Amino acid sequence: MKRLISVFCLLIILSSCKKDKPDSINTLTVSSNQVAFGEQGGSIDIAIQTNAGSWNISNPATEWLNLSATSGAGSNTSVTITVSSKTLTARTATLVLTAGDAQPVQITVSQAASGHLYAVEADFSNISFDKTGGSKSLKITTDAVKWELSAGTADWLQFSQTTGNTGITTITVTALANAGSARTGTISLAATNAATVQISVSQDGTLYPSYNTSALPADATGMSSTASQIAAKIKLGWNIGNSLEATGSETAWGNPRVTRELIQLVKQSGFNAIRIPCSWNQYMENTATAKIKADWLNRVKEVVQYCVDNDMYVLLNIHWDGGWLENNVTPEKQFANNAKQKAFWEQIATHLRNFDEHLLLASANEPNVENASQMAVLQSYHQTFVDAVRSTGGRNSHRVLVVQGPSTDVEKTNTLMSTLPTDQIQNKMMVEVHYYTPYQFALMTEDAGWGKMFYYWGKNFHSTTDIQRNSTWGEESTVDAMMGLMKAKFVDKGIPVILGEYAVGRRTSLTGSNLTLHLASRAYYLKYVTQQAKANGIIPFYWDAGGIGNNGSGLFDRSKNMVFDQQALDALIDGAK
Repeated sequence: MKRLISVFCLLIILSSCKKDKPDSINTLTVSSNQVAFGEQGGSIDIAIQTNAGSWNISNPATEWLNLSATSGAGSNTSVTITVSSKTLTARTATLVLTAGDAQPVQITVSQAASGHLYAVEADFSNISFDKTGGSKSLKITTDAVKWELSAGTADWLQFSQTTGNTGITTITVTALANAGSARTGTISLAATNAATVQISVSQDGTLYPSYNTSALPADATGMSSTASQIAAKIKLGWNIGNSLEATGSETAWGNPRVTRELIQLVKQSGFNAIRIPCSWNQYMENTATAKIKADWLNRVKEVVQYCVDNDMYVLLNIHWDGGWLENNVTPEKQFANNAKQKAFWEQIATHLRNFDEHLLLASANEPNVENASQMAVLQSYHQTFVDAVRSTGGRNSHRVLVVQGPSTDVEKTNTLMSTLPTDQIQNKMMVEVHYYTPYQFALMTEDAGWGKMFYYWGKNFHSTTDIQRNSTWGEESTVDAMMGLMKAKFVDKGIPVILGEYAVGRRTSLTGSNLTLHLASRAYYLKYVTQQAKANGIIPFYWDAGGIGNNGSGLFDRSKNMVFDQQALDALIDGAK
């Protein structure tokens, strides 16, 4: 019994000395348990920290993701998880990371679904054509097995090929000529499991109906003179300014209606050519079709007839006309303005087609141009004018046409106007510039911060008492130089130049000797400019706006039908001899 008790006590002692099993001695952590990829995939680094001798990743799901390593050693290492392919449905994988006796760590890797597996691209998102059509190149790039093009209902578009394979392919897109209104279409570029690419296509059209509805065969009757021959026949020209171009009506700017008697007076006074500045835009009966009112066409024809009946040459233009063309020589307005230019000139030319070579037509007035880009737009306006007039046939097939230099400025014209419109007939074109230099003498009516008005012009006409009003630039040598530029640029090459406008306003607010000297210097200016223009083969047309008051340029009192400014008239006639 005693022995049993001893054994029991020993067991109790041993039991009390026994320890529980110890905790794990290894640790394992990762920088992220959730790794999410977008549809494009990519690479993400996971940092692993453990005190175990090594670590291991199981279930690596290598069918769509790759690991830079599945095992390693070290207390602080990393693994790069890479997903390089797209998936049409979202997918998830679980990676199990173990190290020694540490608690295993799970890493969930996910990838978002993509709408497509491949990419297909074009180098243009939009293509434009003019109304004549043409072809343009389109580069297609794709990693898809096959791509395909379609144009839907835009049957005016054609392709050099409509299908292709992986890689880069350049095709040709062709638009047929467009005889109707502007149109648009969409090219669809598609590939299996790729996002479809939409390419917008536009083509210019005709904004207005054609007014060349009664074209005639070419008729050279009474049209035998070349531009140079007509230039030689014109002695001196005169402008019916501020009349047929006046905004509101022919009489809105203070002048009476042009009469046959006025034209006879002008002819008797020594002029044998008349420039008719004319407005058309305000006389449309329908702005949607650009149709000009018949009664206005008839009125202009009546005034032209007055001139031709007096054996005078006539230069008829589209003048300022609200500025629709003149102030918008820009790429943004090019299409719309060419459409209106065409519509107007088809109507004007058709209505005046029966006049012989005494009638010359002019594209514009003073188109505002500052650079080569705008000059290219102006050239398109002039080309539209030439094409429209010629297309009507009859005598218009042989009529002399006049195109304006940029801003009708001599220096800009010399620099920017390198070519003339293409014409189907040779030697039937002239160029027009204007001359109001120096502005401070010719047109300026009040002093400005940059300069004062000039009252006296010419080396022998400077005031000795009112010296601050003497011209300080733009005198005889400038006239000589400017006329010389036009002679060398055009006249010497057989292209006549019209000096479509030049004048000096009368400063009748002056008094006494100042007024006398001013008027004398003004007369000298008019004579000198006229003389130098003629000497350089340039045809002068004096600008007469009808005003007979202060700063006016009127030679005639149109209300009384009599000569008003004999001094200026005599200067012009003398200069033209």
